[in-house]
Amino acid sequence: AMASEGGAYRLRCSLVGHGQDVRGLTRSLFPQGGFVSVSRDRTARLWTPDGPNRGFTEMHCMNGHSNFVSCVCIIPPSDLYPRGLIATGGNDHNICIFTVDSPTPLYTLKGHKNTVCSLSSGKFGTLLSGSWDTTAKVWLNDRCMMTLQGHTAAIWAVKILPEQGLMLTGSADKTIKLWKAGRCERTFTGHEDCVRGLAILSDTEFLSCANDASVRRWQISGECLQVYYGHTNYIYSISVFPHCKDFVTTGEDRSLRIWKQGECAQTIRLPAQSVWCCCVLDNGDIVVGASDGIIRVFTESLERTASAEEIQAFENELSQSSIDPKTGDLGDINAEDLPGREHLKDPGTRDGQTRLIKDDGKVEAYQWSVSEGRWIKIGDVVGSSGATQQTSGKVLFEGKEYDNVFTIDVNENGPSYKLPYNITDDPWLTAYNFLQKNDLNPMFLDQVAKFIMDNTKGQTPLSTSSQFSDPFTGAGRYVPGSSSGSSTMPAADPFTGAGRYVPGSASNAVTPVGGVDPYTGMGAYQSAAAKAENIYFPKKDAVTFDQANPMQILGKLKELNGSATEEHKLTEDDLIILEKLLSATCNTSAETPTAQQIQTLWRAIHWPEDIVFPALDILRLSVRHPTVNENFCSEKDHVQFIIHLLKFLNPKGKQANQLLALRALCNCFVSQAGQKLMMEQRDEIMTQAIEMRSGSNKNIHIALATLTLNYAVCLHKDNNIEGKAQCLSVISTIMEVVQDLEAVFRLLVALGTLISDDTNAVQLAKSLGVDSQIKKYASVSEPAKVKECCRFVLNLL
Repeated sequence: AMASEGGAYRLRCSLVGHGQDVRGLTRSLFPQGGFVSVSRDRTARLWTPDGPNRGFTEMHCMNGHSNFVSCVCIIPPSDLYPRGLIATGGNDHNICIFTVDSPTPLYTLKGHKNTVCSLSSGKFGTLLSGSWDTTAKVWLNDRCMMTLQGHTAAIWAVKILPEQGLMLTGSADKTIKLWKAGRCERTFTGHEDCVRGLAILSDTEFLSCANDASVRRWQISGECLQVYYGHTNYIYSISVFPHCKDFVTTGEDRSLRIWKQGECAQTIRLPAQSVWCCCVLDNGDIVVGASDGIIRVFTESLERTASAEEIQAFENELSQSSIDPKTGDLGDINAEDLPGREHLKDPGTRDGQTRLIKDDGKVEAYQWSVSEGRWIKIGDVVGSSGATQQTSGKVLFEGKEYDNVFTIDVNENGPSYKLPYNITDDPWLTAYNFLQKNDLNPMFLDQVAKFIMDNTKGQTPLSTSSQFSDPFTGAGRYVPGSSSGSSTMPAADPFTGAGRYVPGSASNAVTPVGGVDPYTGMGAYQSAAAKAENIYFPKKDAVTFDQANPMQILGKLKELNGSATEEHKLTEDDLIILEKLLSATCNTSAETPTAQQIQTLWRAIHWPEDIVFPALDILRLSVRHPTVNENFCSEKDHVQFIIHLLKFLNPKGKQANQLLALRALCNCFVSQAGQKLMMEQRDEIMTQAIEMRSGSNKNIHIALATLTLNYAVCLHKDNNIEGKAQCLSVISTIMEVVQDLEAVFRLLVALGTLISDDTNAVQLAKSLGVDSQIKKYASVSEPAKVKECCRFVLNLL
């Protein structure tokens, strides 16, 4: 039970086990009263209270990550796992899921492209993960349902709210976002630095903590209700007491702080610089993990308090730790002005108050304990007066530190862009990445690189110059498109080929192609959209690859059959059988394909991969016939059929096989049996097919786009939101890489089909940022269908 109100927290026990920093903690549901810890030593450990004693024992150590483990959460019990599951996230980009009684993972979730640093579980087995790759992902059991995109920097904290479908993410971009069913509903601004932790108070309120050393209490509606100050450095974690609004925080100022009724009621210093994490157990005890690898538990209960010897040992360890004044944790220190030991005769005025004294040339730090009425030594201050964040000249940008952050204007009326730069970076590479990231014309490369070099001349790592001169005007801001420097620049717009477009300029002298301005939507754009009829989507039927030259295919088959090994060789009869099959399926004869023909084809598509392609081509054509489709795709052998086709979708395989296997999969969609099979195996097929995007073969890209389109047609009929989520993320992934406009067109039709008549899918597409990905196609002049289809899609978004 909770101890009497208002008591002070004291040490309950110190647990040694982890070999490096303890980065995450969470209370466990099973064993009750226990908790799970994760560490840079790549392990997770489950601790259980050891009976009558005050300590805990390590039940088992879980291994599954190949790098630091940074976060942990418990997935609540389900019928399948009545004791719940443990989820851990790591620097290896993976999430491992463990049962409570096994040291090895049940399964691993892969998908993030950088460190997974935060996890939160919700109802019905959902898991939310946040990563340095700037995205959060929603997982259901062992699959990723959706990706939340919108933050511009690492996501350090995630929480699923009690209300269904509501999720919170806190980021190094200094904002917190509220997501509903995968789309961002609201952005909370107020923190002045990276948001590091989130905690839920109720259905309508939550807390956040940040590198700006403040805690904020928010209403879901967007209002900041209160700001709490007390920490003197980054706050890394925040945890709420059960059944009340009190909470605890830990941070880089070596302290754990206990907040009651909105005030910091107690400060406990630890003999470690970074106090990374904390969690509150059901009985109100607080577990804390720090950079020294030790887990410490603090309690209000007298029965559970450590022995006098243990507490003395803890205080001795604390008094011997050295405090670096550079962190600013103790304010500005001037060793000359400090009083001597007699200063400790005066009692402190509040709990956690610190006092510095100078004794025999050494500076010592003490903290006042209200409950004990005495000053406790918290360490020696070493090497006074050093640089702080304010004086080191480092500038934070997107949650990371840089020597300089320049502001660059691309034209007078447009937005300005931030360009972060470290002295040690290559100016050309930085300029190139900057133009890519902001979708700016690559013609500016030389100017931007020169600008960086001019403005960092003579800078050694540390100094920063406060005033930058513009390479053209000598003024402080850089305007590449400004008249004074534009003589060398062609005036053509890189997208439309028309005169360079300056948003907001009154006279748009040259109207882009078609009398339509793709940027502002002015001019003919509105009326054209109103008059034009959308003939592109939603598409109702599958798109197939029908083009055939049976004679050529058979000729190739016979030629390669000559070089096949004995076990693979087809007899003359076999070849006649396949010829009949081709004519039956290419509408040149009215016969129905026979079981014998289909059996022979099945043998032929098992030829070695360097000669199998004509057989795959026969398969592509025959699978359009209802009889063949039914045979390959019906209940009996269908899984082997798909597994066999997917073998060809190996990025290292032959391109001809990749192409024909993709086309065969597209053609499976013509009949009911094929559609059913393709939908059942959607996950495996999509996962394997998407690997084909990395090549540069445009026919493969077109086939891949067509496969996606055929899935979109089925998903539009079924209205399957999980499938649509997957299909949208596939479209978005392929869009990144394809260049061929026919492939782009088919992806646009797929996208339009998926989101037609479905507001959820529209929101999902927006939360995936698809609209910004496809905008550029609204101004493609040839073929016109790309531009038209794109505009219809953008109208829906």
